[in-house]
Amino acid sequence: MLAPERHELILRSLRRHGRLRVAELAAELGVSAITVRRDLAELDSAGLLRRVHGGAVGTSAAGVITTGSQLTVGLIVPSSTFYYTDVIRGAEATADRYGARLVLGVSGYDVQVEQERIDKILGLGVAGLLLSTALGDSHAAEVGQRLDAIDVPVVLMERAFGFPDVEREYDHVRTDHAYGALLALRHLVSLGHRRIGINLNASVTAYWLRQGIAEAAATLGVDVFVSPVALPAHGEDPDTIAQLDAFLAECESHGAAAVLVHSDEHAASLVERAMERGLRVPEDLAVIAYNDETAALAVVPLTAVCPPKLQLGETACELLLRRLKAGPGRGSATQHLSLLPELRVRSSCGALPARQRVAP
Repeated sequence: MLAPERHELILRSLRRHGRLRVAELAAELGVSAITVRRDLAELDSAGLLRRVHGGAVGTSAAGVITTGSQLTVGLIVPSSTFYYTDVIRGAEATADRYGARLVLGVSGYDVQVEQERIDKILGLGVAGLLLSTALGDSHAAEVGQRLDAIDVPVVLMERAFGFPDVEREYDHVRTDHAYGALLALRHLVSLGHRRIGINLNASVTAYWLRQGIAEAAATLGVDVFVSPVALPAHGEDPDTIAQLDAFLAECESHGAAAVLVHSDEHAASLVERAMERGLRVPEDLAVIAYNDETAALAVVPLTAVCPPKLQLGETACELLLRRLKAGPGRGSATQHLSLLPELRVRSSCGALPARQRVAP
């Protein structure tokens, strides 16, 4: 097959599908991937399509924001509630300012569902993708190969996959959760606590919190213990109560009158159980929660570390749209951005260590 014939077939397929992938084209045309890439380069030079990583898109979807056409980008997140509600809102607000449209896909923290959502959204011909994967940084090797198969610009949110787990570096915007752990421990130390209990739920965030806790403990010179007890977020059954009691017993045995608990719901359950056992919060037990979604609504309003969720969505979406507006090969350097959380002090913090309490 001569080059002009291949070019016509390529353009016809592009008009039909809105997006082309090198591997699929090579199989369809019966030629090598190198030949397809050469054809795409020639058609790109002629202004008939726009090459992207792994394939090509039509010039109308190439990422140039122009009057009368609306740029569409995909947004894939593990959940549309709690933590990610504000992330979505932030991305949506930025897209609106740019006159762009977001297409949302929710994975439910399911890897297979996530891939289905990605494939579906890419099939719509989006120009780029905002992505917070179902698996976090502790599973980088597992995620990397699937990530490299995406053939449009990607900005990662709350993920920081890099070499050697991915073939190329990706823009990412994430919360500096390690700094968040430092904020919490530093505040407790300022109140006089030198022994602190830690309880982390089994989440993506725990990967970064563990690093921050270790670094903060060494920097501040405090004794911390990370409990293996899985705290429940709610429930009053015997097993639930036993788990809460087990962590409170650990705190007592370690002489810890202060705790950092991830997340809000787990911290709220702990506070309720501590009060049922006659402990006063914060007088006998100082509590800091992590996430600040529902912390202010607890029986004792919880001091909490608050990640900048809204700003994260805004920043990630703006980074992607600016890169798309610049066009292939004309964008800025790859950016790895970390946003700092803040500590919101409420009633659950302020207890002094037992040795400094004055008996009534």
